[in-house]
Amino acid sequence: MKTRILELLALAAVVAAAAAAAGCGSTSDTSLRDSLDALRTPAATVSSTTPTLNPLAGLVQQVDLTLSPLCVNTEASLRPTELPTPGRMPRGSFMRRIEQRGHLVAGVDQNTLLYGYLDPFTGRLQGLEIDLLRNLATAIFGNPNAIDFKVLTTADERLQDVEDGSVDVVADAVTINCERLQDVAFSTVYYDAQQRILVPSSAKARGVQDLGGKRVCARAGTTSLDNITKQPSHPIPFPVEQRTDCLVALQEGRVDAITSDDSILRGFQVQDPYTKLVGSSLEPEPYGMVIAKSHPDFVRFVNGVLARMRADGSLKALYHKWLGTSAPHVPRAQYRN
Repeated sequence: MKTRILELLALAAVVAAAAAAAGCGSTSDTSLRDSLDALRTPAATVSSTTPTLNPLAGLVQQVDLTLSPLCVNTEASLRPTELPTPGRMPRGSFMRRIEQRGHLVAGVDQNTLLYGYLDPFTGRLQGLEIDLLRNLATAIFGNPNAIDFKVLTTADERLQDVEDGSVDVVADAVTINCERLQDVAFSTVYYDAQQRILVPSSAKARGVQDLGGKRVCARAGTTSLDNITKQPSHPIPFPVEQRTDCLVALQEGRVDAITSDDSILRGFQVQDPYTKLVGSSLEPEPYGMVIAKSHPDFVRFVNGVLARMRADGSLKALYHKWLGTSAPHVPRAQYRN
């Protein structure tokens, strides 16, 4: 990990300069058993046009008729099926269509250090989320490079491109929430982030309570921006298009703080060591891969890949590769049926 941090520090200046020029845990035995059991359990037949109902839906509707069954437990996803052999996807499945095309199309970010970023020395996309998507390509084709990455430039594209079929899947630090579940489907949670605050090292602020009347930067269209507007201390939201625009704005003194997921903010700390995280978590930010609701078989397939990665330790290994031994625990999968 020490070697990786030194490598990241070496490229951080290049990444920051490019952004400015543009304007801009370990798994438990229980988790392992859950993953193996999930892969052995036959999945219920789900129509591609009929939404899957939570068994508690009737009880919930008696209390609040406007509450979607999907909102009873937003982190629960479709139970995985046993994974087919790479290169032999089931007939009629969405995976077969991807296989016949010859490559997976995945929406990603290229500005989030450690998760999805363009290495200026190699010209290749790297990071935790990039490696997760390469695992999907391997599961379909037996080849981690059978993938076409589409770089997303706005937060709105993350859902829009899945809905209109421009991409097969998105892995771009997308928080699972009730509102988004009305439009798209999510995999099980592959990373549990927390919304935090980043300020200059010289700042006296100890948390969001000290940022009343101060400009706080967040990416437009994100839950971070929504959450900061609700804070009783009344900070001033400062929306930007790209995550790295916030770091540039902080360095130029145009904002007093940045709010985002701690995963993203720790990448900023690598790029600018004269910053610090303050305060406790504002909101949990569980990340899931985004998939069209019209492809429940692909949701189950992706969940199968994640279940296998939890069971064989490869997801934990990716955490250690990119985040070090102090990485958080790999989240347990939750299923709806």
